[in-house]
Amino acid sequence: MLAALIAVLLWSTEATAFKLTLRYTNPYGLIIIASLTSLVVFFIATFISRETEELKNFKENKFSALLGFLNPFLYYIVLFNAYDLLKAQEALILNYLWPIVLTILSFIFLRKPFTFTKIFALFLSFIGAFITITQGNIKNLAFKNPWGIVLALLSTVIWATYWLLNMKDERKSIIKLFYNFLFGNIYLLIFLTITRPIEFTSPLAILGGIYVGLFEMGITFIIWLKALESVKDTARVNNLIYLSPFLSLGFISLILKERVLPTTILGLFIIICGILLQEWSSRSEKT
Repeated sequence: MLAALIAVLLWSTEATAFKLTLRYTNPYGLIIIASLTSLVVFFIATFISRETEELKNFKENKFSALLGFLNPFLYYIVLFNAYDLLKAQEALILNYLWPIVLTILSFIFLRKPFTFTKIFALFLSFIGAFITITQGNIKNLAFKNPWGIVLALLSTVIWATYWLLNMKDERKSIIKLFYNFLFGNIYLLIFLTITRPIEFTSPLAILGGIYVGLFEMGITFIIWLKALESVKDTARVNNLIYLSPFLSLGFISLILKERVLPTTILGLFIIICGILLQEWSSRSEKT
């Protein structure tokens, strides 16, 4: 349980780390540093876990050519651009809709049943997102940065798609992560070589990118996986993840000095209620 709490705490700092680092570079500078850092982390982790023989089975890891395109390549390009355009609290809350998007995609592609409870849960979560986007000003509806909102919502679709495909992948987690990031970094290097969009204004960008690579994409995932392996009731551990956005808002307020709006807290609370409701519905169907 301690490992899970550590992972949640580390993930809670990431929205703040994104915005701080984006002061000194653009989304493309951040993603290449962070993604390369994570690749090194997963490579080292394979040695520690004695899975190096699995790395040699390159042909068996071709599925990562697709998964690596979705994450880290496409997902983090979209997510970091969303954070660059929006307030940290807005990007954080909108990105947190991904479990709801996952439910929708599961219904479309896996033909999972769609009950009234799930429909209501979806409606509830999107109401929460709407409150966050409009800042509660529904009468005078105006989106301050519609492109940022589109990117934040698109990131949820990309991550949910990645999650669905990843569930079908039966390889060991650390091997999947290594090969996903290997392919993802290849795509990134090709993309950045052709477009050359990277901008740096301070060496602090490198430190920020390394921090994000270690604690958003890399080490924290390994800690979380170990936490899940160490307990019998994974539901208890998974529920801890709902602490993360609230802790994130605290870091955003204290470090970024971004005033957290009451509508943000209300929107987040409603979104989480929707997510918990649809999870409860899914568990009820299994019993």
